[in-house]
Amino acid sequence: MKPNEIQAVQAHLRKLLGSQRINIRAAQTRNGPVELLADGETIGTVDRDEDEGEVAYHVTITVLSEDL
Repeated sequence: MKPNEIQAVQAHLRKLLGSQRINIRAAQTRNGPVELLADGETIGTVDRDEDEGEVAYHVTITVLSEDL
């Protein structure tokens, strides 16, 4: 994902979820995951999908049973 896409998705998620504690961190390696963070802790990933000129962003949140 490009930096401007990361900023736009991050702003949308912050507004949607009502929290400024949500951040998106760019991939650390060329094809690595784009991480979704809450209070600095990785809680999932964000993937970009383009099909026939339409772009969508998929958010996957992982909840570990030990965190419940």
